[in-house]
Amino acid sequence: MVKLNKIYTRTGDDGTTGLGDGLRRRKDDARVAAFGSIDEANAAIGLARVHLGAGDDAGLDDMLARIQNDLFDLGADLCVPENDEEKSGEALRIVEPQVEWLESEIDRLNEPLEPLKSFVLPGGSAAAAYLHLARTVARRAERDMTALASIDGELVNPVAIRYANRLSDLLFVAARVANDFGQSDVLWVPGQHRSR
Repeated sequence: MVKLNKIYTRTGDDGTTGLGDGLRRRKDDARVAAFGSIDEANAAIGLARVHLGAGDDAGLDDMLARIQNDLFDLGADLCVPENDEEKSGEALRIVEPQVEWLESEIDRLNEPLEPLKSFVLPGGSAAAAYLHLARTVARRAERDMTALASIDGELVNPVAIRYANRLSDLLFVAARVANDFGQSDVLWVPGQHRSR
């Protein structure tokens, strides 16, 4: 159970922050950057949810609410570094069924969409634009997690990296659904403005 009595503690005034295992890291540490990017993606999803409106026939809001909760799980996973001696169940970790659920949601949302004949520009409805923003932040989080995993001594749950990868795919498809099931997508026209 999380209990927050005080919002500021002054412990971070020296440029460090506490991890879930009690150790302190610099605020520009690769691990802190990774769970910070996850937090940022979560905030962008929150903005998208505000703009979905009443006509959410695809159940995007409920799906995104579940994802926001899972992103807190992912942040918890990242803020308690794995170790070789970790006992099963001691730390909250992203697990394979969470990735599988994302895959099933991608398939469900993608099924009614027309295949793309061009890349999609971020835009259309406000909800779709924010979902595209969340998608790009999720991609950054995945890069941050991959960079963290490449550092000697830094273990990262590989399932968590797969979750971030699938999340950005899901957010792309969700943005198309939020754009009238792709009917309001803004398509890239290669070289459209090369001539005067």
